[in-house]
This record gives sequence, structure tokens and C-alpha cells, in this order.
Amino acid sequence: MGRESGNLLANLPESAAGEQFSDLLTLPGLRIERIVSTGQASPPAFWYDQGWTEWVLLLSGAAAVAFEGESEPRQLLPGTYLHIPPGRRHRVAWTSPDEPTVWLAVHAGEMGR
Repeated sequence: MGRESGNLLANLPESAAGEQFSDLLTLPGLRIERIVSTGQASPPAFWYDQGWTEWVLLLSGAAAVAFEGESEPRQLLPGTYLHIPPGRRHRVAWTSPDEPTVWLAVHAGEMGR
């Protein structure tokens, strides 16, 4: 199911080898998760190509998300959100190496990981 309560900005790592994913709420057709990035980016030439809707909100830090067919990545600062429809190929171009980047991701539809 998920956590009943918590603080999305608590217990942030200073650095980590990989992004940290924490499910906050999981229901049929819905998953809400906290993602913490500490300088990570998608591997070169890698694209996410999901069969479900994703909505992300950047809570802290900074990042850029590239979409296939767009010439420049979209920069995200705290408060910026993105809707990513199913099948919209995207990748994380960069995340801040100087501070944790915290994302709130809402996944809806038929999901996999």
C-alpha cells in the first residue's frame, strides 16, 4: 500500500552511487514515489519509453529532462512539473551534483518498473 505519513525532504543522502526510489503509495493503476538523485543522469542513448502516464514535480535541487525530438532539454527547478504521456520517449539529461534533487513522481495506468 504505502506510507501513511512522512516528510519528502527528510533523510536525504549527500551522495549515492545511484538514484534512490521510495514508493509512497501504491494502488491499482497508481504509484506515487519519491526519487532522490545526486548527480545522476540517464546513460547515453538511453530513453525511457513507458506504457503509462507519469507526472513529476521537482521539490528541490535542479535537473533537466530531454524529450526525443526536442533540441534542448527542459530545465527543472523547485516547483516545476512535467506531464509525460505514455510512449513519450524521455531521459534525464542531468541532475545537480551539488545537492540532492528530489522528485515526486506520480505514475498512472498499467505500470511496470
